[in-house]
Amino acid sequence: MKYMMTLVWSVILVSMLNYVVSSVQNVEFDLNNGLIMSIPVAILVILISAILPNEPVATPEHH
Repeated sequence: MKYMMTLVWSVILVSMLNYVVSSVQNVEFDLNNGLIMSIPVAILVILISAILPNEPVATPEHH
């Protein structure tokens, strides 16, 4: 379920970014570009979440 929600949020955010950039550059908005680019973004987010540890790293206390 978390993978599906990651994909949904990446589609929403990348499409919004695509819309804003196309409006600023005064070019036609193309939803397909946002959909295509959201897949690598979702994969990147999933890989980063798999690499980062969930637990804090124990460090020796300095007194």
